[in-house]
Amino acid sequence: MTSAPILRRALLYVPGSSKRMMEKARGLNVDCIAYDLEDAVTAAQKPTARHIIKDALNLPRPGGVREVGVRVNAVETGLALQDLRVVLQGRNLDTIVVPKVESAGDLTFVSNVLDHSNHPNKSSVKILALLESARSIIDIRQICTSTPRLSGLIFAAEDFAKDLSITRTPSLTEFLLARQTITTAARAYNIPSAIDLVCTSYRDIATLERECLDGVGMGFNGKQVIHPSQVDVVQRLFLPGEGQVRAAVKVLVAEGVAEVEGRGSWGLDGRMVDRPVIEAARRTVGKMEAAGVDISGVWEAEKETKPE
Repeated sequence: MTSAPILRRALLYVPGSSKRMMEKARGLNVDCIAYDLEDAVTAAQKPTARHIIKDALNLPRPGGVREVGVRVNAVETGLALQDLRVVLQGRNLDTIVVPKVESAGDLTFVSNVLDHSNHPNKSSVKILALLESARSIIDIRQICTSTPRLSGLIFAAEDFAKDLSITRTPSLTEFLLARQTITTAARAYNIPSAIDLVCTSYRDIATLERECLDGVGMGFNGKQVIHPSQVDVVQRLFLPGEGQVRAAVKVLVAEGVAEVEGRGSWGLDGRMVDRPVIEAARRTVGKMEAAGVDISGVWEAEKETKPE
């Protein structure tokens, strides 16, 4: 039996220095929030923000939020250790988001701090790595194998563009190599999440939708968001569509019949179905179940499906 997929369709950054924004985020229905100690917080605000986040992590878990994380400062700044010492005093911490990961050493450093902390759930705290430079893409193999805590790769387009002295365009073609490298590496090393770039035009829904569909087509299973208004669109588009769900259910219903008949491969709707197709169908249905989407009507409608 396969485990339920980890859902990180939307990863919402929330400034750790804003109690108001953090309280608002607690009321959202969102897969993952990351209280931010890095880009959204000025140097002068960081000491206060650490304690604001710690206090928030000691509140009861928010009902609509699946995963609560903290984006610390980059390891190379020397601030990450200060961040971790404070936020690891918060009980309800699931994930550490590590920015500007340049090498495996950045992640082993964070993992070692977790191992030697007094956090009550330290063994289950996961790490997400932000890849923001040419070096991180070139050294992605070492990064992916650095720690078993690594649970996701995130592409940071703005810093990557800065590192390469390129300009972001609406087509996003300038990021093609980096994005495909990230999704391929995530699959190759069984890392659950590959999370795509931020849509910086947060009021432009058409652009957001286009970027989501582009990301899905490239193999990403989530997207970073910077405004609550983006969450519903992103989480809808990073789930399988109605036609995809119906096709998956038909495969699984017919597969039950084929198994009884002892058929390893068979036809359905004019195409051959074998083990990879069946596993893909199970993943599709699993995503819907993990998201709490009721597809019982689809199962009922397709209950008579048989292999050809």
